[in-house]
Amino acid sequence: METDEAAEPLNVLVACGPYTPSDSLTFDPLIDLISVIVRDRPDVCLLLGPFVDSKHQQIEKAQVTETFETIFSRCIESIVDGTRSVGCHLVFVPSQRDIHHDFIYPQPPFILPNLSKDQAQRVTLVPDPCTLLIDGVTFGLTSTDILFHMGAEEISCGTRSDRFSRILNHMLTQRSYYPLYPPTEEVNMDYEKFQIFGQMLLTPDVLVVPSELRYFVKDVVGCVCVNPGRLTKGQVGGTYSRLLIRRSATSEDGKRASPCLTAQVVKI
Repeated sequence: METDEAAEPLNVLVACGPYTPSDSLTFDPLIDLISVIVRDRPDVCLLLGPFVDSKHQQIEKAQVTETFETIFSRCIESIVDGTRSVGCHLVFVPSQRDIHHDFIYPQPPFILPNLSKDQAQRVTLVPDPCTLLIDGVTFGLTSTDILFHMGAEEISCGTRSDRFSRILNHMLTQRSYYPLYPPTEEVNMDYEKFQIFGQMLLTPDVLVVPSELRYFVKDVVGCVCVNPGRLTKGQVGGTYSRLLIRRSATSEDGKRASPCLTAQVVKI
């Protein structure tokens, strides 16, 4: 019984906001994602912000009739209720583009006081950035677009590696979720908190780094790095990611083998 359970891989879905098209505050792409979750029945869903995007056209032009908190609550409720039949565990990661939340980096987790006891058992609220241990596999998560920020500042000559791998290598070798100083103007950095909460205490098995740049899956110094892309690109659907993870990673020649069996980026 235990052997069969251990052999069954962990099915993880990863998606990053915005969850609405740029011309409307209807969560149509999110509804499509919930349908995918019900169909594929993942064990864990890692959902990264923004959920209520400060860069949305209607929010920038102050054409919103509801409070931002109301829109956010409606979004979260639709995810929690829509996935109830699956029973998957939901992990919510905030973004600095979430207009209703604290504009600071590192960013504290969301507060969801309206969840029932049953709902709360399936939900984990984490800060940005964070390192999670899921069934013995270490996940590094950040919703801040460090790839875009570092790519704009980087000067590189004569290196054969591609740009994404170089930036990811900086993150992993410096053990930092944001190895850029000074930060871009979009990042409101709290350096005291960053020294405590912005560091990688170890190299994760899987690093999730959503970005405006092109989606990818890469192996960098033994870490599977995933940019799932955005669930919406302007007015059309974007991409999300699916991972199959070996629950108990085995060692080869004394070295830890990657627990990631397959990883792919899928169009919604």
